[in-house]
Amino acid sequence: MTAAKGRIELSEQLYEALHDGLAIPAHPLALTAERKLDERRQRALTRYYMASGAGGIAVAVHSTQFEIRDPEHNLLETVLRMAAEEVERAALDRPFMKVAGICGETEQALREARLAADLGYEAGLLSMGGLSHYSDEELLERTRRVAEIIPVFGFYLQPSVGGRIMSFDFWRKFADIDGVIAIKMAPFNRYQTLEVIRAVMESSRCDEIALYTGNDDNIVSDLLTTFRFDVNGEKVEKRIVGGLLGHWAAWTSKAVELLEDIKKARTEPQLAAEWMTLAAEVTDSNAVLFDPAHNFHGCIPGIHEALRRQGLLEGTWCLNPEEKLSPGQAEEIERVCRSYPHLIDDAFVAQHVEEWLKP
Repeated sequence: MTAAKGRIELSEQLYEALHDGLAIPAHPLALTAERKLDERRQRALTRYYMASGAGGIAVAVHSTQFEIRDPEHNLLETVLRMAAEEVERAALDRPFMKVAGICGETEQALREARLAADLGYEAGLLSMGGLSHYSDEELLERTRRVAEIIPVFGFYLQPSVGGRIMSFDFWRKFADIDGVIAIKMAPFNRYQTLEVIRAVMESSRCDEIALYTGNDDNIVSDLLTTFRFDVNGEKVEKRIVGGLLGHWAAWTSKAVELLEDIKKARTEPQLAAEWMTLAAEVTDSNAVLFDPAHNFHGCIPGIHEALRRQGLLEGTWCLNPEEKLSPGQAEEIERVCRSYPHLIDDAFVAQHVEEWLKP
């Protein structure tokens, strides 16, 4: 169905899947040693995510490298189109959400939203990074205008990688915007995560907004927790139902299994203590990919290294030559693969990688 001003709304099936909880990996960028797009491996990654059972993909986001928008690379439309083509070709018989990263000042964001909508993307992950000169009201108005074109996935980005701290009042107004369908919370901060959840729960649109974790340091705990607040004198509960994560760009089939197991665990009368051990293991495995030990410098190459080890990528190259693995990071990834084989999907990838790499 179509909303006012032409925005295409989610199908009922996709809406229900979004609120049930999807595993949405943030799509990396496959490059050759010459730092040119490796189309064969770019398409193979999309095929890998679908075969892994992911509920969607997020393309042109941080993991895809913001430099794809730079004139010297001019890859934004190309990578968005390629992913959409692979999803269409697969003709999946289950809900699958294509999320396009949208960033920049208002006019740029509107252009990117129109492009994504034209290419058949169902939602836009709207970044507020790099907009420190915008007031809260300007950010809200930007969101309203983008939401007239494509359903919006809000995005709370941690300050250490370009985000900024937003107030409870901001998120309360954000939740009221027609066309906001979900919010990815990635402040890597429990206080700020709780503020977003409480703001959404106090909105009249509470039931229309799905909460997703982007807190790579707290994935399992986020997904297992029932959040409960007083709203107008009544106890209201809400969950973080799924994740849109760079962490899930690697070892994806195991991430999908993890989310499905968590959904089952939520129905149990008591939570087994083993879940807290697993939560720590997932955080440890994330740390070697995202490289907090070096202020996240190696976060994109870390994902690439995990995929390279499996044969999905040829190398860890990024468009920015300065982005490379930090000292000792490859060894730490090796340690995690040895320590937590239950989180690593090497066998699944080995079985199918040649099939995914076919033209």
